[in-house]
Amino acid sequence: MVIRGRAPLRVSFGGGGTDVAPFCEQQGGAIIGSTINKYAYCSIVPREDDQIIVHSLDFDMTVKYNTNENYVYDGRLDLVTAALKAMDIKQGCEVYLQCDAPPGSGLGTSSTVMVAMLTAMARWKGIMLDAYAMADLAYEVEREDLKIDGGYQDQYAATFGGFNFIEFHGRNNVVVNPLRIKKDIIHELQYNLLLCYTGNIHVSANIIKDQVKNYEKALELEKAYHAYNGPKPDRKPKNGKEDKRHGR
Repeated sequence: MVIRGRAPLRVSFGGGGTDVAPFCEQQGGAIIGSTINKYAYCSIVPREDDQIIVHSLDFDMTVKYNTNENYVYDGRLDLVTAALKAMDIKQGCEVYLQCDAPPGSGLGTSSTVMVAMLTAMARWKGIMLDAYAMADLAYEVEREDLKIDGGYQDQYAATFGGFNFIEFHGRNNVVVNPLRIKKDIIHELQYNLLLCYTGNIHVSANIIKDQVKNYEKALELEKAYHAYNGPKPDRKPKNGKEDKRHGR
């Protein structure tokens, strides 16, 4: 028996970065994007013993676990370790992982691999999770358990798939709006898009960390400004009627 999970990679057309806390919690965020026909794959083959053997084809690495031991983050495929721990896997198995895009390609690879793993493990254990629950679990494992900096969009895009307008207002407050787009428009978009790998990688967690730091710094500067200058003046005239001429 082989249990399989698959999740699509994504591209964003606008709004990237607004899905990151604390910005989205305080200001609200939204992105428009689409998944593509490139995927992350997870295959699970049950074993009769207590050994869990994980094969990462992308990293050319094999890691072994024992179900009788606690899962420890040691820097070797911690993403897999966290998924096994979250799904409470206690039976021996072999796990095969592969992704159509290299790590650090900017297509949400790590989150997509996480969704593929959780999907396969949930199917194996007979756990029914709807799309929102699966995306939230993937977010929790990656962002809170592993402390990897990032936003919400990757997990939700990989779980829901397709063209979406996604609104973010914090944990458990995400709304996915599927977009109904005519096929001829999708074909035209595909015809005019080129996705290529330059050989350069980036660590999105570092970019997100800088973004959060800059946002929090801006908030502190704004707070200091208002503390020194007082609140913003009321633009309404003394008669209480708002002057709408010239945008006033």
